[in-house]
Amino acid sequence: MSRALIIVDVQNDFCEGGALAVPGGAALAGEISEYVDAHHGQFDHIVATQDWHIDPGAHFSEEPDFVDSWPRHCVAGTRGAELHPDLDPEHIQAYFRKGRFAAAYSGFEGLLAPEDDVPTGDRRPGAMPVSGAGNTGNTGNTEDTDDADNSAGAFAGSDIADGEDAIGLDDWLQSHDVEDIVVVGIATDHCVKATALDAVQAGYSVTVLRGLTVGIADDLDDAVAEMELGGVDVL
Repeated sequence: MSRALIIVDVQNDFCEGGALAVPGGAALAGEISEYVDAHHGQFDHIVATQDWHIDPGAHFSEEPDFVDSWPRHCVAGTRGAELHPDLDPEHIQAYFRKGRFAAAYSGFEGLLAPEDDVPTGDRRPGAMPVSGAGNTGNTGNTEDTDDADNSAGAFAGSDIADGEDAIGLDDWLQSHDVEDIVVVGIATDHCVKATALDAVQAGYSVTVLRGLTVGIADDLDDAVAEMELGGVDVL
């Protein structure tokens, strides 16, 4: 039996200065790094998930309802899709990318990224991404939108194996004999919740460290209650 930490979507676009910023996201990146530095010995495996959108259809909207549709964010190959630079990747073994051609909230919808593709940011903490999706959500700058479109096109079908060669998060965890999972990241009431609930459904023992998550809603009690009702331990 082994134990894994799943770091969910700590990406530039979900942190301050990004296209779909969640308050506290940038600070959380540093806090997760400190936690991993102090506790990585308690985990046999540490993985991270990323939103990685190429053409997710109605998931993107110029008039989003912030329930089923959202501003453009985390476009594949742009800085907005990279991990926040305050999230130290030293102990992260694998990355799972989700949402290429459809909405995807759970990390269990993600596919394994190539080993040599290390998705880290190179901007200063808190600084605005200089190109790509990190700017398109708020500025409406057509040049930035074109950059994001071009980047997404360049990555389409090229960075993740399809079909029988694709390795999903559940497959990877099972191949490493993982039974216990701890989940942290962004956002408590969306991708963290979806990942945790899917993990329970897949048969894992699941804990969410609430203090190492940030959410979109002002009141996260409903999200926490839903996770607990679904069999997740929220600490």
